[in-house]
Amino acid sequence: MKKKIIFILALSLAVSPAWAQKKAKNPKNIILMVGDGMGVSQIYAGMTGNFGQLNLERMPVVGFHKNQASNSFVVDSAAGATAFSCGVKTYNGAIGVDAAGNPVPTILEIAEENGLSTGLIATCSITHATPASFISHQPSRSLDEDIAKDFLATDIDVFIGGGRKFFANRKDGLNLIDSLRSRNYQIANSIEEVQQVKNGKLAAFLAEEQQARVSEGRGDELVKSTEVGLQLLQTNKKGMFLMIEGSQIDWGGHGNNTQYIVEEMIDFDKAIGRVLDFAEKDGNTLVIITADHETGGFSVNKGDTKTGMVEGKFTTGSHTGVMIPVFAYGPGSEKFAGFYENTEIFHKMVEAFGFKK
Repeated sequence: MKKKIIFILALSLAVSPAWAQKKAKNPKNIILMVGDGMGVSQIYAGMTGNFGQLNLERMPVVGFHKNQASNSFVVDSAAGATAFSCGVKTYNGAIGVDAAGNPVPTILEIAEENGLSTGLIATCSITHATPASFISHQPSRSLDEDIAKDFLATDIDVFIGGGRKFFANRKDGLNLIDSLRSRNYQIANSIEEVQQVKNGKLAAFLAEEQQARVSEGRGDELVKSTEVGLQLLQTNKKGMFLMIEGSQIDWGGHGNNTQYIVEEMIDFDKAIGRVLDFAEKDGNTLVIITADHETGGFSVNKGDTKTGMVEGKFTTGSHTGVMIPVFAYGPGSEKFAGFYENTEIFHKMVEAFGFKK
């Protein structure tokens, strides 16, 4: 009987993830992944289009967040991401400020203050609403050039996305890329150049403004950017905070384009797979995957997991106010089960890191 108990215990340890075996009090790393516009139907469309499976299914904890803005039942990406980054409800269009327009420290800035490495990766302009909300404090998401200047007010280690023109071809004549170089950033202008960077700080601009959709030239840039970001940031013994956005799931919803949603969802899921592989091996990384809002009022009316066929319908070309799923893996993941406001994602991350508020 004693031998049987020992065998069962050994078997459970063998199949348990590294973080469960280590019983870490707080994760050293947090990776927040945002599928912009990704509701339950977008997820299931991607799963169906990928022949019935996604890496997202490896996430053991599921919750839901309520995501209304301070001035609207239906939230936009700016107010939605600011809720994640700052823990406050704000008005649609606001970047890193509260409902009264006051700047609020972001989780990325707090992580920097605590000595962690930080990064942002997106498949849109790096000044776009979601990534901007983690590093900038502006009254409007439309102020791309002002948002770009805010990148120089932080010590972020890695950022990869589009938006080169907001740094280099500005109305005020400033060349922020030269300013980044003077701050020891390596500048990359293609995914091939990104992959050549093995250490140090990286600012990568993969498009003048917005990257192409995955099926029209962007290819596997998100997966490769994720791999490089993880490689560069993991060298900090204190840990890291990294936000990765699958930006164009949202654009497929706005365009009422089912195939666009499916392709971008599968691309985002490939990056999820790389992040989970890293987290499983590391054993001290909390991974959180969610969306700011749902886009398109999308439903899946027909599908076939054998052929990957998906037939979708839409109720709007804009966002909707439905609850959004939250998936979590790693030490502290249990805190993300249940129902809560979108602002709680910030507070749960601060608590998981063990930072003082």
